[in-house]
Amino acid sequence: MLKLHFHPLSTFSRRVVIALIEKGIEAELIELDMPAGAHKSPPFLALNPYGRVPTLEDDGFVLYESTAILEYLESTHPDPPLVPPDARGRALVSMHMKLCDLQLGRPGGTIIFPKRFLPRERWDEKAFAQAKKEIEKHVGILEKELQGKEYLVGDRYSLVEVCYTPLVDFFPLMEVTPPPAVAAWVARMLERPSAVQTKPAR
Repeated sequence: MLKLHFHPLSTFSRRVVIALIEKGIEAELIELDMPAGAHKSPPFLALNPYGRVPTLEDDGFVLYESTAILEYLESTHPDPPLVPPDARGRALVSMHMKLCDLQLGRPGGTIIFPKRFLPRERWDEKAFAQAKKEIEKHVGILEKELQGKEYLVGDRYSLVEVCYTPLVDFFPLMEVTPPPAVAAWVARMLERPSAVQTKPAR
């Protein structure tokens, strides 16, 4: 059976758990006690030298980058599909997954992590403002991409939405107000049972 080392408050762990639910894949979920430093322990570092979650084990095969894990799950468990069948559709999914991490995950983390886990006196408001500016530019591009569509690729829920769901859930925390098409898209993602079931406690 697959083993997923994760933490329920990790946005990148959440996307993998969402994919497992969406595809009906059974896996042993191993919650890592990160506040106690379990991710820095020698046994875990032997598994994942970066000391991060999620980390997937499959019969001795180890992956520790969330989008690679998602693509592996899609390849090994193709039904139900979360990517289009054609080469162009798959390339678009890959592109949007990368853009999610680069244009939302990276600047979003500048705001999300401190606001969730650090006291206000350690917040860097200047960094927040710059990150918010980058996020709003990206959201503006998404608004154009989503015109007349319900989803970003092939007009169906895909790994793109799996990647975005844990991040867009924090738009209120980031003080980002999405425009209409993005707001409707976000609502569709967050209403899915897989999103509701994995919503973090904070």
